[in-house]
Amino acid sequence: MCSEVKLSRIDATLETLEYPIDADAAASELEDVTLLLADGERNLGELIERSPSDRFESVNDIETELHNVLPREAVGEPYQSEGEG
Repeated sequence: MCSEVKLSRIDATLETLEYPIDADAAASELEDVTLLLADGERNLGELIERSPSDRFESVNDIETELHNVLPREAVGEPYQSEGEG
């Protein structure tokens, strides 16, 4: 895949996975995706590896876990948009 994606647009990337999916398989499939955040960038596969979940049933499951492992400053200041672009 080898791509970059903004956190606000992560759904399209996560929808490429077939659910349900093991956390290890999801991390492997997304290991070459760079997630662009308010405070820099992170490897999406590595973030998924940090999740305590073993399996994801849907895009919503994996997105929720992703938000749980991101540091608060990664999404910017509270109530601030990262903008369109």
